[in-house]
Amino acid sequence: MTERTVPPASGLDATAEEAGFYHEAALNAAWTGSRLAIGGLAFLFGAFLFAYFYLRSLDSSGRWQGPGFHPPSLLMGSFIMMLVLTSAGVHYAALQRIKAGHKQTWQIGGLAALVLALTAVVLQILELLFLPFWPGSSGYASVFVGFYAAFTVVLLAGLLWLEMLLARSRSIPAIFFVEQPPTYADAFTVQRFQANLSAFNLTWAFLAVMAVLFWFLFYVI
Repeated sequence: MTERTVPPASGLDATAEEAGFYHEAALNAAWTGSRLAIGGLAFLFGAFLFAYFYLRSLDSSGRWQGPGFHPPSLLMGSFIMMLVLTSAGVHYAALQRIKAGHKQTWQIGGLAALVLALTAVVLQILELLFLPFWPGSSGYASVFVGFYAAFTVVLLAGLLWLEMLLARSRSIPAIFFVEQPPTYADAFTVQRFQANLSAFNLTWAFLAVMAVLFWFLFYVI
């Protein structure tokens, strides 16, 4: 007597069910991973925030800024902050277009956001190389150099993430963002791409907020 395989209750074969399970896991990983990344970055930048206020309030022997202190260029710092903030704003605006099916508009916006942030990174490196104080000359100098060195590395990691998203988008037809793709595999690809894109946008917006916050601390007050 021939053995029969009972089909799953959902009407899908085992392979399709397994693919759907891993697809849901990938979507959840993108959502959870971005929140965990933001939480980890909040602890990282929070350490510099604590050091800033602790050393500033303590000001032992006037060593917060020290004698003969020369502040970094307000113009340069403001320009770098505006580049990061504009990059996040451009990407957010472009993200709304891809949700409406305009993939090419997002690609242009994503490339613009990439160039803006890359310019900010280059200028930040130049600023760190030509500071008017030594890194360990005062409390301010130590926190300034430590934060912006770490922030630059994180920005570079974000740029790599954005570059990978731009590369992945080339293989996805624009019509798939408007109409249902013909296969489950194509639909899964589009949904995973959108999940990663939303995760990146959230993380990038968080970095823009950090850029504004620490610009205010180091350059304004």
